[in-house]
Amino acid sequence: MYELLKNLGGWLTSGSQWTGPDGIAHRLAEHLQYSLLATLIAAAIGLPLGLLIGHTGKGAFVAINLASFGRALPTVGLVVLVFLAGGLSMLPVYVALVALAVPAIVTNTYAGMTAVDPDVRDAARGQGMRGHQVLFQVELPLALPLIMTGLRLALIQVVATATIAAYVSFGGLGRYVFDGLAQRDLVQVLGGAVLVAVIAVLLDLLLSTLQRFLFRHRTA
Repeated sequence: MYELLKNLGGWLTSGSQWTGPDGIAHRLAEHLQYSLLATLIAAAIGLPLGLLIGHTGKGAFVAINLASFGRALPTVGLVVLVFLAGGLSMLPVYVALVALAVPAIVTNTYAGMTAVDPDVRDAARGQGMRGHQVLFQVELPLALPLIMTGLRLALIQVVATATIAAYVSFGGLGRYVFDGLAQRDLVQVLGGAVLVAVIAVLLDLLLSTLQRFLFRHRTA
């Protein structure tokens, strides 16, 4: 074990390991690109849906059950299915990552909206606010903490799962995991896994800090 950890430390700190198209810096940039783009697409789908059903109270049963169904989908199986239908491209990877991220965004956005005190809504309408004004000026600000939590959960799940890009011959940190398994190089496999875990933790800390700052700024 000591020898393995020593070799892992050497692998992670080697200057040559960080340069070139197969270097950590390049693979990390690819991994972040996949993860951030997939999360943005999922947010563009999940946020409006969660806000709509939370604001109107309509379609909640269908949306939440669809979200649960999406969460239960086997990610690798979905990648293979889209790969067979659409051919070799990043499309299967993005479809799988978006399908993974949407449920957390929808459910947390909906939960944040339903947590808004009905008396607050009634008071806003009593002051003459229209539906969209109540949504964006009252409900959305109050639901923001849970919405941010949903985005955090979605991003971390996507970062941890974006290794599947290497499953269909693309890049990212998963390249070290799949190549290491093929080459029986345990150090490379562990190196890729450690890097994914570290990036996930750092992004979670960054978003949680941003969430606390925004919430404190709003309540100050």
